[in-house]
Amino acid sequence: MKHQTLDQLRTVAEISTGQARSAMSRRQRLERWAQLLERKPYRLLATFYQTEYQTRDARALMRTADSPISVAFEDPLLRAEGLFDDSYEQARRFFGLTDRQLHDVVCYCHYGATMTAGAAAQYVRAAMAEPKSGLFARIKAATFWFARC
Repeated sequence: MKHQTLDQLRTVAEISTGQARSAMSRRQRLERWAQLLERKPYRLLATFYQTEYQTRDARALMRTADSPISVAFEDPLLRAEGLFDDSYEQARRFFGLTDRQLHDVVCYCHYGATMTAGAAAQYVRAAMAEPKSGLFARIKAATFWFARC
């Protein structure tokens, strides 16, 4: 690799300095994740075993090689945005998902040990809708997770 000054680079490329890039919104992060999964829709990915039956602490630490979350973590742009690892909890926080939404994307109970990237992308796209906040939705979510946590 040859070292070149900024003036030399400006002759062959447009150089932008000092402009900060704005952070991605929740929707943009989820859109990026879905697009990454859709690049290879038939790729088999590992699932997380029975996330709904794990304690909150155990669920937070869960990791699986070659999972839908690891596909997101492989992306330099999402890592630059703050995705620090491919754990369940980091993905839940980074993408702004509820436990139920992330469960739908990565859990074993939907597909068994593996799922296609395309199927995971469909669940990611479904999660783009803001979580419902009505009384019935909150009761349903609390009942689902209370019984399993």
